[in-house]
Amino acid sequence: MNLNQLSKEFDKNGYIYIESFFSENLMDAYQEKILNYFALNSEHKHNESFIEKSDTDVIPWFPQLDGEQIFNIVEDDTHLKNLTGSILGEGWRSLYSMVMFSNRLSNGQAWHQDCNAEDEKTFNLNRLIYTMNIDSSTGGEIVVIGGSHKKGMIPSDTAGKNIGTEITIAPKKGSLLLLHGRLWHKVLPIKDSVRASTNYRCVPKNTPDNITDICVYRNMLYRFSDEKILVSRN
Repeated sequence: MNLNQLSKEFDKNGYIYIESFFSENLMDAYQEKILNYFALNSEHKHNESFIEKSDTDVIPWFPQLDGEQIFNIVEDDTHLKNLTGSILGEGWRSLYSMVMFSNRLSNGQAWHQDCNAEDEKTFNLNRLIYTMNIDSSTGGEIVVIGGSHKKGMIPSDTAGKNIGTEITIAPKKGSLLLLHGRLWHKVLPIKDSVRASTNYRCVPKNTPDNITDICVYRNMLYRFSDEKILVSRN
């Protein structure tokens, strides 16, 4: 990897997509753990009001908090650490890993930003790994607006549907997708398949641990810690 080139690409576009970053055998082992967990526990953790308002149909799981040590392998990967450090600089730190699971025929995620966009110098980094192929047959592709991490808060619903040039990413098993926390992005609806990805979130030095507590949607600012709509935007 050319770390300097990748770091410049991330700064310009707000995302990097790299295929074959992790072995398929490791991804298969992760996917087995994920499917076994959600076979027993696939109920939504958010209330129906949030799901309807945010148009977000994703169920989270924090496997490392449950003692699933296999998920430490990605966390400790030297290549991932080096790439992260080249983007965030010295003193960055990991927050947690979060599996994001969607049932078949679910909505995916509407346009959003994963952290508050009011302070342009404060953000988180999403490091998404894919334990399955995601494409037009499965649904659940990721759509991003390149460079939007430098444009402030995502436009509200009243601004219209067109918010920029959409780039659709269909991640392959073993791929890595880095997303700036302020990048405008969404997940397309899921078709006749479940969908899973795992997000190893991290932050630059001196960034508060609760940076992702507030999420920005086109129709609201939402705080997860107390399940409160801070601002309605339509």
